[in-house]
Formats: sequence, structure tokens, C-alpha cells
Amino acid sequence: MLTPEQFAGFLAAAVLITLSPGPDNLMVLSLGIAKGRARGIAFGLGCALGCLNHTVLAVIGVSALIAASPTAFTALKVAGGLYLIWMGWQAIRSRGGAKVGATGSGADETPGQLFVKGLVANSINPKVVLFFLSFLPQFVVAARGDANWQTAALGLTFTAQAALLFGMLGYFSGAIGQWLNRTPTAGMWLDRVAGAIFIGLGLRLIVAR
Repeated sequence: MLTPEQFAGFLAAAVLITLSPGPDNLMVLSLGIAKGRARGIAFGLGCALGCLNHTVLAVIGVSALIAASPTAFTALKVAGGLYLIWMGWQAIRSRGGAKVGATGSGADETPGQLFVKGLVANSINPKVVLFFLSFLPQFVVAARGDANWQTAALGLTFTAQAALLFGMLGYFSGAIGQWLNRTPTAGMWLDRVAGAIFIGLGLRLIVAR
């Protein structure tokens, strides 16, 4: 369904974006450090699988736009490109300072409860919906005529790599958390790399419309 070039380019961007410090992966690390690997992994897997909801919405939206009007699809890609550029600029401006520590006190939640918490939180997050509607379409080649399947494959790829990386973050949370806390500039440079990717993809999307 995806060409090797599509898959490789998308996977590289998705991995760097997933690793860029953000609320989800920092929460996975914090839970892993404070409450054990199982809870960190469970929350991370929940967050990752929440992306499936956004994949479905993206498939429906992209397919409907292409069927309705190629011009409307182009408008979505341009708007998405501008949004990615804005996100990239915000990431580059970030001063980093990602810190990982203990989560708030209170009754311990079971791994199952944390899985559901991550799943629900990510599934209903409007920022993630907007991101998927901006990010996935730029890797869709409408001329191939199978945009819905391409979008689905991209969304599943993003979900799979997020599940793998979040699982690894939870498992190695202690060592990774200590490294981030010892190296405050690491988060800043990860943000800058992700920001450059966002801006580059956004510009490419606008120029190649």
C-alpha cells in the first residue's frame, strides 16, 4: 500500500517526533521511575493505541475531501503545512529543560487503569486530532487513487512505532530519566530536531501542493 520511499520517510519523521520531549513520553518516564516499569509501559501503550482513533478520523476526513474536491484536499494540505510550521517554530523556540521525576502522590493505579487512562486521554485530545489531520495527508499520494488505505497504513505505522518506543521508554525509564535529568540540553536539542522536521515537512507540503 505504501511505496518504500513513503514508508521510510514517514517512519523516520514519526520516530523523531515521538521521541521529542512531550507530555506523553515524559509521563511514561515518570510513571516508570516512580511506580515501576509495568505502569510506565501500560500508560505508554494506552497513549499509543489512542492514535487509532485519530487514524480513523483522518481516513474519513481525507477520503471525503478527495472525493469532494481535489482543491479542498489541497487546501487541507496547505493548512496542515502552515500548522506544522507553527509547531516546528514553537519547538525550536523551546528552551528544553525536560525534567523527569516522581508523579503526584495518591492511591496507586493498576497497570490496567493506567492503560485505559492513556488510551482515553490520547483518543479525545483535540491537539492530537489536529496533528494527525496535518501530518498524515502530506505523505498521501492522491494520484495513486487509494488515499484511504494509504492514510490507514500511515496511521497504523505511527501507532506501531509509538507503541514500541513508549514501551521501551517505560522499560528503560530509570536510566533514560536519569540521563535527561543529568543532561538538561538533551531535551532542547531533541525539540530543535523535531522542530526542524516539522518546518521542513510543512514547507514541502506547501511548495509541492
